Amino acid sequence: MKKTYQIDVDCANCANKMEAAAQKTTGVKEASVNFMLLKMTVEFEDGADPAAVMKQVRKNCRKVESDCDIFLKD
Repeated sequence: MKKTYQIDVDCANCANKMEAAAQKTTGVKEASVNFMLLKMTVEFEDGADPAAVMKQVRKNCRKVESDCDIFLKD
């Protein structure tokens, strides 16, 4: 399953670090961040609970930039 999220991040370097943090999160098969579009695309491992995985992704990304936010794009 793949979902797209809107992100709030201040710089391209931080966006790259957030991408790396998301990719290392258990339950994430693939993650990519587009700083220009302020978008994160996450593909989840089979059987993973997207809500639980994204909670951990947010936690990991806030270690990079404490005021970042990630929310499901409509």
